Parts: sequence; structure tokens; C-alpha cells
Amino acid sequence: MAKNKKSIELSENKISFDLERNSYSVIRFFPTKMTVDVMVFEDGVKQGIKTIPFAHLPKEIKKIIKPN
Repeated sequence: MAKNKKSIELSENKISFDLERNSYSVIRFFPTKMTVDVMVFEDGVKQGIKTIPFAHLPKEIKKIIKPN
């Protein structure tokens, strides 16, 4: 039997950050894989969901999420 992937929902916290001309809104954090699902907005237009490594987040966002 496959294990359920444990994730921490962060969408209601409304955590967002900007890199270059893209804006990212954090959706969920996977502590076992150390990845974050984010919604990507390019020039204000929704581009879709992307998974990025926790290490690539800005320092201020890492402090908010704080993995256990």
C-alpha cells in the first residue's frame, strides 16, 4: 500500500513573494521532499502551479514556513 504524502496547506496564509517579473503564491509545503507548490503569476496573468525546492525560496518566506 502506498503511503499518503503528508503536506502542510499554506494557501489560506496568503504567503506570496516576487522574483524577477514573476509573482508566486505559496499553496502547500511537503516536508518529506522539502518542496513547495506555488501558483505562478507572470505580469499578473496566472501561469499555473509549479513545484520548487524549499532552498530556492527567499529567506523571509523560509522563516514563515519553518519546516519541522
